[in-house]
Amino acid sequence: MDQKKKRWKMLRKAVWYALPVLLLCLDTGCGTSEGQREPVEFTVLAEEEIPDTLKQMIDEQKEAPFQLSYQDGSAWYLAVGYGRQDSSGYSIQVPDFYRTENGLVLDTELLGPETEPTGNGRAPSTPYIVVLTEYRDESVTYE
Repeated sequence: MDQKKKRWKMLRKAVWYALPVLLLCLDTGCGTSEGQREPVEFTVLAEEEIPDTLKQMIDEQKEAPFQLSYQDGSAWYLAVGYGRQDSSGYSIQVPDFYRTENGLVLDTELLGPETEPTGNGRAPSTPYIVVLTEYRDESVTYE
C-alpha cells in the first residue's frame, strides 16, 4: 500500500509541475509550425476601380515585377505585377490570402495565355492585379 501512495504522490507532483507548461503551449499555439491561418476577405479590382494615385505608381513600375501597398483611410490596396511579358492573354489568380501571427500572406499566381499568338499578333503586356482589403497594421508577405 505504501508503494501505491508513493506513485500517486509522484504522479500528482509531475502533473502539478507540467500543468503551467501545458497551459502555456495551449495559449501560444505551441507545437504548430505555422500557427493559425485566418482567411482574409478581399476584392479583386477592375482597372476603373483602382485609385488614380495607385494607377500612377503602378504605371511607373509595371515594366519590372513589383509589389505595392497603398492605404486610403480604412481601405488597403495591395498590387502585384509580373513585369513585361512577350505576349498578351495572361491572367493572375489569388489562390490564398490569409493572416498568421506573423502578418498577412498574399499568394498570387501568373497564368499564361491559353493559346500562343501567331505572326505579328504578339503584343507585349504587363500583367498585374490589385486586391482591396480592410487596412491592418501588419506586414504583408507576397508569395
